[in-house]
Amino acid sequence: MATWTNDELTRIEHAEELRMAPSRSDGTSRTPVPIWVVRDGDDLYVRSFRGSVGAWYRAARASHEGHIRSGGVDKDVTLVEVTDPDVNDRIDTAYRTKYGRYGASYINPMVASRDTTLKLTPR
Repeated sequence: MATWTNDELTRIEHAEELRMAPSRSDGTSRTPVPIWVVRDGDDLYVRSFRGSVGAWYRAARASHEGHIRSGGVDKDVTLVEVTDPDVNDRIDTAYRTKYGRYGASYINPMVASRDTTLKLTPR
């Protein structure tokens, strides 16, 4: 199983956002959309601001594959659904820490969307 390098983790962690292009059922990539990304240890996570109705999230959940670009890193990824409450608690904190300056109108939907948490695993 592939893992992130420390350089990749650091570059993506410090980037403001990530460009996510989930794969369609035929394997082609959807148009990339900008989303927020956070790091927890040696893992990277994303959530859907619009919850489970977000178009990119629905595509990502259907295919569990995508392509990301962030901080100069360009990778194919596997998207793993996260249901562990302890991990989601840490991701809540990571979103508040990294993006708190944008205020509650942005942070609260991200924290409320914890059922859309996806772990990015490089392929």
